[in-house]
Amino acid sequence: MKKHHESLRGFPRWLCRLLLFVNVVLVTVSFSFAQQNTNRVTIDMKNASLSEVFNEIKRQTNLSFMFSNDDLKNVPRKDVQIKNVTVDEAMKKCLEGTGLEYELTNNVVVIRKAAAKIEKAQQVTLTGTVRDKDGQTLPGVSVVIKGTSLGGATDIDGKYRFTVPLAKDMVLVFSFVGMETKEVVYNGESTLDVTLDPDVTEMAEVVVTGIFTRKADSYTGAVTTIKKEDLQKVGNQNVLQSLKNIDPSFQVLENNEFGSDPNKVPDIQMRGASNFSDMKDKYQTNPNQPLFIVDGFEQSIEKVMDMDMNRVASITLLKDATAKALYGSKGANGVVVIETVTPEAGKMRVSYSGNLSIQAPDLGSYDLANAAEKLEIEKRAGVYTDKSGRPNVQQQYDEKYNEYYKEILRGVDTYWLKKPLRVGVGHKHSLNFEGGDDIIRYSIDFSYNKVAGVMKGSDREVISGGFNFQYRYGKFLFRDQLSVTFNKADESPYGAFSEYAKLNPYWRAYNDDGSIREVMGDYQIANMQGSHPIYNPMVNASLNTKTSTSYTDVTNNFYAEWDAFEGMKVKGRFGLVSSKNDSEVFLPRDHTSFRDISPDSEDYFNRGKYTKGNGTRLDYNVDLSANYSKLFGKHLLFANAQWSISQKKSEMVYFQAQGFANNKMDYITNAKEYVSGSPYGDESVVRETSVLASVNYSYDDRYLLDATYRANASSLFGADKRWGSFWSAGIGWNIHKERFFEGVSFLEKLRLRASTGYSGSQNFNSYQAIATYKYYNESYDNIMGSYLISLANPELQWQKTQDNNFGIEFSVLNMLDVTFDYYIKNTENLLTPVSLPPSAGFDSYMENLGETQNRGIEAKVNLRAIRDTKREMYLSVFGSLMHNKNKITKISDALNTLNNTRDEEKIESNIPDHENGKGVTKPSTRYAEGQSMNAIWAVRSLGIDPMNGDEIFLSADGKMVYKWDPKDQVVVGDDLPKVSGTFGFNFEYKGFSVNTSFYYRLGGQYYNQTLVNKVENADIQYNVDRRMYTDRWTTPGVAAKYKAFNSSEPFTRPTSRFVQDLNELQMTSLNIGYDFRNCGFMKGGAIERLKLQFYANDLFRLSTVKTERGTEYPYARTYSFTLQATF
Repeated sequence: MKKHHESLRGFPRWLCRLLLFVNVVLVTVSFSFAQQNTNRVTIDMKNASLSEVFNEIKRQTNLSFMFSNDDLKNVPRKDVQIKNVTVDEAMKKCLEGTGLEYELTNNVVVIRKAAAKIEKAQQVTLTGTVRDKDGQTLPGVSVVIKGTSLGGATDIDGKYRFTVPLAKDMVLVFSFVGMETKEVVYNGESTLDVTLDPDVTEMAEVVVTGIFTRKADSYTGAVTTIKKEDLQKVGNQNVLQSLKNIDPSFQVLENNEFGSDPNKVPDIQMRGASNFSDMKDKYQTNPNQPLFIVDGFEQSIEKVMDMDMNRVASITLLKDATAKALYGSKGANGVVVIETVTPEAGKMRVSYSGNLSIQAPDLGSYDLANAAEKLEIEKRAGVYTDKSGRPNVQQQYDEKYNEYYKEILRGVDTYWLKKPLRVGVGHKHSLNFEGGDDIIRYSIDFSYNKVAGVMKGSDREVISGGFNFQYRYGKFLFRDQLSVTFNKADESPYGAFSEYAKLNPYWRAYNDDGSIREVMGDYQIANMQGSHPIYNPMVNASLNTKTSTSYTDVTNNFYAEWDAFEGMKVKGRFGLVSSKNDSEVFLPRDHTSFRDISPDSEDYFNRGKYTKGNGTRLDYNVDLSANYSKLFGKHLLFANAQWSISQKKSEMVYFQAQGFANNKMDYITNAKEYVSGSPYGDESVVRETSVLASVNYSYDDRYLLDATYRANASSLFGADKRWGSFWSAGIGWNIHKERFFEGVSFLEKLRLRASTGYSGSQNFNSYQAIATYKYYNESYDNIMGSYLISLANPELQWQKTQDNNFGIEFSVLNMLDVTFDYYIKNTENLLTPVSLPPSAGFDSYMENLGETQNRGIEAKVNLRAIRDTKREMYLSVFGSLMHNKNKITKISDALNTLNNTRDEEKIESNIPDHENGKGVTKPSTRYAEGQSMNAIWAVRSLGIDPMNGDEIFLSADGKMVYKWDPKDQVVVGDDLPKVSGTFGFNFEYKGFSVNTSFYYRLGGQYYNQTLVNKVENADIQYNVDRRMYTDRWTTPGVAAKYKAFNSSEPFTRPTSRFVQDLNELQMTSLNIGYDFRNCGFMKGGAIERLKLQFYANDLFRLSTVKTERGTEYPYARTYSFTLQATF
């Protein structure tokens, strides 16, 4: 049955109506409540004072009251009975016979003596400057009249100015995050300057977990909190790239194939890998990927990558059991909690950020032969020599050599690497409107981001908009966030970069008339199986080749919060995500992949192929929580309970058609026919519910305790293992708050903490626990048959990770901050295949059998070397270090079988087939108990025999042999570094700033596949690395690094000869900026903030290993200019 649900770019019509209805109702109801004069009140109070009556009216209407206590102290108490009357009627009734009167102005009720009546309340303008104890001005300080919502905030220079009705005993309240709130009595001063003191108990340092917010000083978990300004110091590309430059535990794994491809989502892990990377097909995402939480709701990594960085307020990395157990079955790989900016009160503020970005290709890792060198390499290798000595054949070789030699003399030396490349120029813009008061706040944001990759036609375009509305009514707070994102990603029509890197430089790219030369030459197929043309890959880029993906995402998050009573809050949240995904791949009729089809073939008119994909996703999440906080003398208790339920539903379907009349007909309906077979795709439904309880206790802010329990149930797991239980416990000791530490003035903070507990992982593919069937395409007697494609496992359960963490933090002389953590992470119940006998009809089924362990340390240091507030000069130096080591502690028999299968593949054929057999040269991922998951397996090499040019191996029993045997493979290295980390400095002087970030890694090994593919096993019919020109064995008795060239010799299998120690230093970020806050034109103008910045990312890389990087898509250096302005 055909589904009819296309509306608003493919979104279900009911969803569009629901979202529109929710927002219209919210806005309508909120503004109707805001009309305070129409509110009606009911009061029934006995022996009440006027101030008590006013408080009751304030509670029912949210009006503010201003009055002098002296005016009210002589008014006797009385009974007040009023039912369903307007505010005006109620005030007249309450003030009757008191000699007082009132005036309502801007939702503020001003009470005064009737004798002092004037036509209009006298107004007063309040001005001043707010500074900290060091004399530094404080922008954004809230300044309000006590008991009212009247007031404002300080500007970028710490100044405030606003006009309010004059009242007796008026008190100004100054409040700022990280500072003690201060109350100042107004005595008629023309200017009132205030100095705020730091508040060590304030939320200057807080931990945002996505479920609740705790003071960092009382939290025992291992977390890292990164603020917006820190993110923007080290980059402006996207959130993920900035995070990797700050915290070493957040690892963006280098992808040597796809380099700086803007459309590739990176692989990310925190504190090492716990899952087998070769099992990616069993998971919905990367099995080691952390969980991303945005404003309390789970978010995809692609959506996070496309986020506007200007929307981010803070990011918190949750690393240990105390922090991760809050997310139970999803937190084992770590949690990244992102909080976005909330609207600020005040007049409407307009903020703009513009960015011009330049991406330049980085080809420094390539060292290919030029035309003359390549021809000489071929000559030395005997390419132009007939080994049988036949004169007529030799003449043909000589003619071919002379043809290429003449081309070189004519100046032909094609630099193929630049043909598909460009300097990508992109730009992005962000615009935000915000404002409101203590009752209603709002923000509207728009952003556009165009990323231009370094391969021609490679682009990523993101358009997003959002609406954030917040309404406070009495003890209730309502908030709604709506965001819409449109994304389109285009891949380069020039194809893979490796297709250009292998072309010979003595081949011309263009004909004499300027047209593309389509055929470069003939390729001789291995084992004398004939030849085929070598096509110029530039041809495909000129033919309307297309590869693109797109998605449209609508996310609506609604929050409701109730301050039930002092210390008690009840929260409800509802999140809805609806997205539509599309993909399109078009290979035109004349694409090189169809060039070898003969006109006499039946497939000749089937040339051209179109693949279309359509997908939808609908997720919802509902949770209800309550938290209670209470101080009993020296005892502080915080308790939180939560219930949640969620569903994720997705489907994806693909259609393929073939046979296009010409290259311009690029839509599926222009095809001759569908590709044989039926449409294919997949669908998934995952449902989950959970309950959570957590407690935080501290005694005298010295002794700390955290405990968490979470129970999850998921449809992903077997019928007998639906529920999983996860818990954590953490303790902490603030030693610096002990009495015996009072005399130690140089040490401001010294804290010890330890935690243990369990969290889980469940991002598996759906239906792996149940038996699944597939229908036959044919029917018999109008009856469709089906067959079993996977076995059920009712015992399949959650993967569990036990984290043990010990940490210490200390601060010295208010200058040096140090954090150190030691952790052990044990993962059990890993999802692994279990082998079955052939009689079962299946090779394997999924079971929980694997176990792994990660053990490591993290250390971070920050030194505030200069802090001169008078001269506005600041310098801080930072550094971090991480060491992680993993090992497999248990595997299944199926993984042993997989090891054997991969070994057999490496010895199946000794015929060197460069087009199909290069896989045998790469080390396989092998699984062995007690070994690292990142171990490099190969046969130990004793080098090249200088007498005959053959490699000498060391067998498993210690003998010298010339034959490579997979049974002799041992661990010869490990990809993981011994230590890695970041360091840099941040400097600021009177608005001018310089920020740097470097990355380093020491120790660990790398298998140099470039030496294998482009030197030792080089395909001489294509271009090669220059090292083939100098380092191969040629003369008996002369030592060499690589074997003699012989096109008929078997490929070199994995050998320790190509394992190299890898040490690296990279300058990942340079940021130079200037803030115009001290410039004269900023004083008193419409511009509140103006800042100009220059960024340079990945400026240089020093490495002990010389290998080609970015083989399918090159790496790039990024330079950008950013302008930020607030009006």
